[in-house]
Amino acid sequence: MDLPIKMLTTAVAVPVFGAFLIPLAGRVSTSARNTFAVLLGLFTFVAAASLASPVLGGQTVDYALSFPRGFDFILRADLLSVFMASVSAFVSAIILIYSVDYISHYENQTEYYAMVVLFLGSMMGLVFSANLLWMYVFWEMTGFASWRLVGFFRSDKDVAKANKTILVTVFGALCMLVGIIMVYFDHGTLDLRALHGASIGYAAAAFILVGILSKSATLPFSTWLPDAGVAPSTVTSLLHAAVLVKIGVYAYARIFGVTFAAPDAFSNMVLYIAGASALVSAGAALIDTDIKRIIAYSTVSQIAFIFLGLASGNKTAFAGALLYILMHSIAKGGLFLCAGIIEQNTHTKDINKMGGLFSSMPVTGTAFALCSLSVMGIPPFGGFFSKFMVFSGAAQNGNLAVLLMFLAGAVMTLLYLVRLFYKIFLGEPAGHGSPKEGSVTMVASVMALAIIGLALGALIYYPSAYAALLTANLGVNLQ
Repeated sequence: MDLPIKMLTTAVAVPVFGAFLIPLAGRVSTSARNTFAVLLGLFTFVAAASLASPVLGGQTVDYALSFPRGFDFILRADLLSVFMASVSAFVSAIILIYSVDYISHYENQTEYYAMVVLFLGSMMGLVFSANLLWMYVFWEMTGFASWRLVGFFRSDKDVAKANKTILVTVFGALCMLVGIIMVYFDHGTLDLRALHGASIGYAAAAFILVGILSKSATLPFSTWLPDAGVAPSTVTSLLHAAVLVKIGVYAYARIFGVTFAAPDAFSNMVLYIAGASALVSAGAALIDTDIKRIIAYSTVSQIAFIFLGLASGNKTAFAGALLYILMHSIAKGGLFLCAGIIEQNTHTKDINKMGGLFSSMPVTGTAFALCSLSVMGIPPFGGFFSKFMVFSGAAQNGNLAVLLMFLAGAVMTLLYLVRLFYKIFLGEPAGHGSPKEGSVTMVASVMALAIIGLALGALIYYPSAYAALLTANLGVNLQ
C-alpha cells in the first residue's frame, strides 16, 4: 500500500476509531484526553491535506474492499473530496483547540470530545466515499453525533431541540435512501465511478434532494438549525460552519454536479428553492435578537448562495461555490467562536442586553468585524471573490429573477451583520457588568480564522485560474 492510499484510509480510520479511545485517555487524565482529541483533529487535517499533492498532479487515489451485490466499500480522493475534507478538518481542528478552554468548566466533556471527533471521522468517510450506500452510512453517523452534541447541556429544552434536529435530518436521510435504492434498481450499482455521466430519474433525484436540503438546513427544512443554538458555541460552529450543513452542499456537488447529468429543469428548481431560502432566512436574521440564532439564520442564507453556484451549471459558478464553502467555513466558524466568548463573558445571548463591548473586548470585536466583512463579501476578503465568482457564473444563465433574489439576499446580509456588530460592540452599554476577553487560546483561535480569511482573499488575484483548478476533470454537467 503506497503512501497516498495510507493517508486516505487513515484520514477516515483515525478519527472514527480514535473517538472510541478518548474515554480511555480520559481515564489517564483530563489533559491526556484533551491533548489526544486535539491531536486526532490535527492528524486528520494533515492526512487529508497530504492528498492534495498527488491529486493536483493528476492522480486519483482509490481504496476498495469488496462486498456482495456491488456494495463495495470504496474510498476515492479527487479534487472535490480532498478540498472538502481539508477545509472541514482544518476548521474542526481549530474548534477542538478552542474547546480546551471553552468547555473546561462543563460536564460531559469526555462525551463531547468523543462526539466531535466521531463527527469529524464520519465527515471524512462521507466525503471520501465513492459508493452511495456507504455515503449514506456515514451521513447517518454524522446525524447521531450531532444529536448528542446539540443536547450537550441535557436540560429538557436542549434535549427537545436535539430531538428536533435528528428527526428532521433523519426524515431527509430516509428520503435520500429511497432515492439511492431507485438508483440501484435503475443502474445495478451504487459505485459513483461507474455511475459517472449516467442519467438519473426525476423521482430518484427528488428523493435525494430532500435529504440534501434537510441536512443543509435549506427551506423548508431550515428551522432545526437556529434551534440548535442551544448547544455550546463550539458545537454550533462545528455544525453550522465547518461540517454538518456543508455535507448537504457537498452531496449536491458530488451527486448532481460531478456524477449524474442532472436535468436542467431540476437545477432550475433548486435555484428557486435556494433563492427563497436565502431571502426568508436573511429576513429572520434582521429581526431576531439572539446572537447565535442570527448567525444561524445567516448560515441558512449563505448556504443558498453555495447552491446558486452549484446549480448554475458552469465552471465559474461551480468553482465559486467551492471557494464559498472554504470562505464561509472560516468566517462563520470565527463568528460562532466569537459568540462563544461574548456569551460566556456577558452571560446572555440577547443582543439588546449587550452594547459597547468593543472597549472591553477589542480583539474579539476585531475578529468579529473581519469575519463579518468576509461573509458580506467585502474586498479584499476571500468572501468577496467567492461571491463574485458565483454571481458571475450564475449571470451566464440569464435567469434574471433568480439573480435579483440573490442580490436582495446579499444586501440583506450586509444589513443584518452591520446591525449585529453595532448592537454588540458599539452603542450604549446595557448593564452587562465588566466583560473581558476570553482565554489566550480562545482569542488566538478566532483571530487566526479572521486573519486567514483576509490572507486568502489577498492571495486570489486571478479567480479564473482558481475556477480552472477547482473544476478540472470534475463536472459532467458544467460548461
